[in-house]
Amino acid sequence: MCGIIGYIGNRRALPVLLDGLHRLEYRGYDSSGVAVIDGGLLTTVRAAGRIAALEDKIGEREIGGTIGIAHTRWATHGPPAEKNAHPHCDCKGKIAVVHNGIIENYAELRSGLRERGHVIASDTDTEVLAHLLEETFSESGDLSASLREVLKKVRGTYGIVTVSSDAPNSLVVARLGSPIVLGIGDGETFVASDASAIIRYTKSVVYLDDGEMAVCKSGGYEIRSLDNLPIEKEPTEIEWSAEDAQKGGHAHFMLKEMLEQPEVVKNSIRGRLNPEEGTAVLGGLRDVADRLRDIERLIIVACGSAYYAGRVGEYMLEEYAGIPVEVDLASEFRYRKPVLTPKTAVIAVSQSGETADTLAAVREAKMKGALTLGIVNAVGSTIARETDAGVYNHAGPEIGVASTKAFVSQCAIFALLTLFFGRQRNMSLVTGQRIAKELLELPEKVSWILERRDEIGEIAKRYTDATGMFYLGRKYLSPIASEGALKLKEISYIHAEGYAAGEMKHGPIALIAPSFPSVVLCPKDSVYEKTVSNIEELRARCGPVIAVTTDGNEDIKELATDVIYIPKTLEMLTPLLAVIPLQLFAYNVSIGKGIDPDKPRNLAKSVTVE
Repeated sequence: MCGIIGYIGNRRALPVLLDGLHRLEYRGYDSSGVAVIDGGLLTTVRAAGRIAALEDKIGEREIGGTIGIAHTRWATHGPPAEKNAHPHCDCKGKIAVVHNGIIENYAELRSGLRERGHVIASDTDTEVLAHLLEETFSESGDLSASLREVLKKVRGTYGIVTVSSDAPNSLVVARLGSPIVLGIGDGETFVASDASAIIRYTKSVVYLDDGEMAVCKSGGYEIRSLDNLPIEKEPTEIEWSAEDAQKGGHAHFMLKEMLEQPEVVKNSIRGRLNPEEGTAVLGGLRDVADRLRDIERLIIVACGSAYYAGRVGEYMLEEYAGIPVEVDLASEFRYRKPVLTPKTAVIAVSQSGETADTLAAVREAKMKGALTLGIVNAVGSTIARETDAGVYNHAGPEIGVASTKAFVSQCAIFALLTLFFGRQRNMSLVTGQRIAKELLELPEKVSWILERRDEIGEIAKRYTDATGMFYLGRKYLSPIASEGALKLKEISYIHAEGYAAGEMKHGPIALIAPSFPSVVLCPKDSVYEKTVSNIEELRARCGPVIAVTTDGNEDIKELATDVIYIPKTLEMLTPLLAVIPLQLFAYNVSIGKGIDPDKPRNLAKSVTVE
């Protein structure tokens, strides 16, 4: 949540900052702002709404200066308004601060500041940081030392960048719970909450860990702990390019990312399958291989779409690997006091690798002695660094707020884990070979569905006026029903609920009427006949049915209002195919309603606050 960009170097800062904001807008678009030091003066411009509103406000103003910070906001404290936009300044207008996170004791700090004569202009928690810095900086004259003192007074999470016109040669950065990356250039240094903001300028990056600060200058950087101890870190190279994070001529990032899914599945399994042995080769688990053989229980923790991918993994692992699996919402994991042992493995699933609740679950698991594994897409992310071992998705940057390709890659990784664990246990060679063969055929089958996206779009047009919908599925497709409903909610603002199809008659069926459609996932699998019975129940109450079924199933046309076909595959791999039309359906409903699917209201891509 919230996008941060900072720059110090030899080039004009403002264009760099605005370019970074555009690349970070998916992290929050309630308001935005920039602060640049030019000629010894701090110039700040802020605006409510999207980055375009900020650019309009800047207009033709000549803002020079080679050091500055900028921010795009996802609102937590205070509504989306200009007064709540970052950067926030002190009373003298000499210090500016941008912040991602939550200052939990801000009310107490704000009250004290007001008693000491400070004028608080916003509703945010962040503004207290600027005023506290004003007090400490006036005493020390050292911006980094001042920030260190301020952070002793605050409780909560933060990624902070601050500048001062009285210290015009440095950016000071601190991290606790919110991601911060340094970009190392030739005579310039960048700061960002996400590497996508700076990949155009440098691929050499350093990721800050919790409890670390950095002083960034044009000629380099220095990292220290909050206790002021020096920390040495070597830069790493980002594997993907700036072009990977662009739309590539498509109308929306979401569309681009959906169309990338055949290649994403290839990348997720490339080099990781041994078809002859019917197993998976996962180098990221090599260091904990001995311990994994003794694991007696798996717990998957995740949020949002990643949670539903975890539920798909639960079905796979229990059926084919014979391991007891639980799937927990990461936001609730700590509060139920989970019983963990050294023979428990906790698998954290997160596209960004920065999801606050999932990271907290990882730390809880480590504290209780469990083995921790990560399934993350962002290389170098906090979850990737803090888990004992893990597997990268290799899905490339996902910019669209509603997850598509990351979800499919997570399901593919769970299929690999199923082979990995299964062949260590009782899975036969023949079964392993069959799963491996079907996995290799998946990219072509995903392409087959995407080639029919116009047909799905035509069906979607007929449901843009729906006020509510059910998504129903059984077994492996129960979590896909929930994921499909989530997609529709996220980007079309139509209320939808995903249900295990057998649960419909235990209350929800009361809503069924001619004006209330249902999407029913009913491929020709082991529970097909039972799902057809559920369709009959919907028809008996005149509820429209959109059926997603196996290619060639003509019988379903007599029961359903509309039919969407998917290719046949193994039942355990059907989720990777069945979710594609649901993504396309939601996307087209969103377009039909005139909504930008890349920027759904009230949402941000990476949830880095609890």
